[in-house]
Amino acid sequence: MTEQSAVLPPLVPENAPFSPEQRAWLNGFFAGLLSMDGGVQSLSRDAAAALLGSPLPGEAAPPEEDDGAPWHDASMPIDERMQLAAGKPLPRRLFAAMAQQDCGQCGYLCESYSAAIAKGEEKKLNLCVPGGKETQRMLKTLAVELDGGAAPAEKPAAAPAANEPGRSRETPVEATFLSKRRLNEGSQKETNHIEIDLSQCGLTYEPGDSFGLFATNAQELCEAVAARLGVAMEASVSHDGHTHTLGVWLSEKVALGAAPDALFELLSVYAEDADEKAKLARLAEGEDPDGDLATLDVLAALDKFPAATPPVAEFLGAVEPLQPRLYSISSALSADPGKVSLTVDCVRYRVGDRTRLGLASTYLSDRVEPGSKLKVYVQKAHGFALPKDGGVPIVMVGPGTGIAPFRSFLRERKARQAPGGAWLFFGHQREATDFFYRDEIEELQSCGALTRLSLAWSRDGDRKVYVQDRMREAGAELWSWLEKGAHFYVCGDAKRMAADVERALVEIVAEHGAKTPDAAKAFVADLRRARRYQADVY
Repeated sequence: MTEQSAVLPPLVPENAPFSPEQRAWLNGFFAGLLSMDGGVQSLSRDAAAALLGSPLPGEAAPPEEDDGAPWHDASMPIDERMQLAAGKPLPRRLFAAMAQQDCGQCGYLCESYSAAIAKGEEKKLNLCVPGGKETQRMLKTLAVELDGGAAPAEKPAAAPAANEPGRSRETPVEATFLSKRRLNEGSQKETNHIEIDLSQCGLTYEPGDSFGLFATNAQELCEAVAARLGVAMEASVSHDGHTHTLGVWLSEKVALGAAPDALFELLSVYAEDADEKAKLARLAEGEDPDGDLATLDVLAALDKFPAATPPVAEFLGAVEPLQPRLYSISSALSADPGKVSLTVDCVRYRVGDRTRLGLASTYLSDRVEPGSKLKVYVQKAHGFALPKDGGVPIVMVGPGTGIAPFRSFLRERKARQAPGGAWLFFGHQREATDFFYRDEIEELQSCGALTRLSLAWSRDGDRKVYVQDRMREAGAELWSWLEKGAHFYVCGDAKRMAADVERALVEIVAEHGAKTPDAAKAFVADLRRARRYQADVY
């Protein structure tokens, strides 16, 4: 070292924006790296980090760039979502594989469930009920990147985190079934108003929250599966460290809906015919050799391959655990103290010579009586709630059972005498039979809690009219509500209705807000970011 360099002042001056440790480290680093002929008089924090190509000692790494999660759209097919996430880190691709509904049914949000899988904190890959098989298959494919290629599902499940009783699927409490009341006598569909007593368990909720319940499979379905397996319902069966009668396993413990891939894999082991083995292998990979995969529930899969009968314990290991179901709450504690109500379409349909039953909807309609105890919990809403200021106007779009949370909203606002305007778009097939809560809605209008009502009936006239059509017809006024700060809500079918409603809203913003199509889309995106556009979709 020359005499000149020995007396050279430090390369990073005392007033530079670094800690003493960082300053000392940088002086040593640059003294060895840079020529002493020129020297450096001062160095900014950003310049130092840029030269180093990494964070300074003692400084956290910068966060990853926000990718905006463009796949977070429940109406977007999974193939498109995965294309948008291609090349992203594994947690983001796991996120794109979820159903994008943020329903909380899995015990997480879509993004936090993905992160838990990526970190190895959650080993179960089958918790996304709305995503069904396509989500499970994609998660299984992506999960092989974890732990050197071992899928998390092959490891013991992590113990669930402790939660307050009644606040998660892991800690349900008992509530009492009170009643059901049909809302649409004479309609082609059956829709029931369900009431449940919470006074003994002490559960509370807010408008916008969802209600989770554990239903049981129909007795006749359980008996048919047991008969196909050749085992009596009363037989004692041990599986996964537990012993119950087969009837309890089939009724309360396992899902008998869509046949999982693992069941096809198991049946292929016990099938003797080569062609059947090949067909089962294709079904296990998600292929549809006979064009009937969408109709194969567990019983139908067993019946399709009658020569393949697995041992009952192996069968239980191949089917999925029975998952709870979530419903939008249609009551408000301020108006309905000590109880909760749900608005539930009863699902029944024919496939061949069998009637298929929706799990929870027919459980509530057919399999519980007043006084029956239910296992339930409240799922806190994530981004679906009334504005704190009752003076803020709200616009609600909820056809069919999508009216449920808005009945809750309106009952709450009436009880609190919220002065902001409230506009409801409701629709269904026929006004005479499908106008849910008509008397209540008319009363809400008369007292001023509901200030505008737009109705759409798709089977009453020469043309089908939907809620998005009524939105377009009232576009100028709807735009004026948005300009005044209104919050916009939509509840219902994610794939069709919610996507159509958003498309209509963008068109309204473009036309009446004098914006280009891109600017209108950006405006609606800004509403989402500001929590002024909120969706509860399924």
